Formats: sequence, C-alpha cells, structure tokens
Amino acid sequence: MLSEPTPREVYLACGTTDLRKSIDGLAAIVSQAFALDPFSPCLFVFCNRRRDKLKILQWDHNGFWLHYRRLERGRFQWPQTPQAGPLAITRRQLRWLLDGLPLEQCQAHPEVTARTVL
Repeated sequence: MLSEPTPREVYLACGTTDLRKSIDGLAAIVSQAFALDPFSPCLFVFCNRRRDKLKILQWDHNGFWLHYRRLERGRFQWPQTPQAGPLAITRRQLRWLLDGLPLEQCQAHPEVTARTVL
C-alpha cells in the first residue's frame, strides 16, 4: 500500500462474494447489506467461492483503494458461515488470515499493551 492509514476496524464478509464486483459493487454491499459506511476508515474484506482470492476495500481521504490477493496454491481459512452482517476482526487476525492461518490461534502469544518500562 502506498499510503497506509491505520484502519479502525476490519470487517469480513463471511461466506462467498462474487469478486467480479469492483469498487462500486463492493461499496454497495458494505452500505446496503451491512449497513456500514464504506467511507469510514475501515477495511472491508471479501473472498471468492474457491477461497483463493481476496479483495479488500479501503477508503483513503479522496478515493478508494481496492487491494487484490490471489493465491497460486492453497486456500484462505475463510469463515464459511454466512451471517446477517460482517464479522469484525482485529488487524492481527487479518494478518493470520492472509498468511493462511485460521482466525483463532490458540498458540499465539496474547496481545499486550505496555504501560510502563521497568
């Protein structure tokens, strides 16, 4: 990403999405199906039926970014259970998902917020 503002939230569109949709079609899903604002500083992540392609929609102060990832081998560990709305995840969980790992990592170190240095 050329400019990488820190997103507040990351939302997954569980189940499958027709990735022939471009920015306008995906923004319409975010707005109409999820009742969220596609212009908010969030990432909206969509996956195809074969789970080998992702699109990430992101608004950046005067236009949309559309990030596309295609795996040459393997599949994303994508939640297949369709929900009424999107699944909110952390940026850490998104990194796991992009690395081919499931969203729940039992062996991962817990996230720590440091307050002081001893």
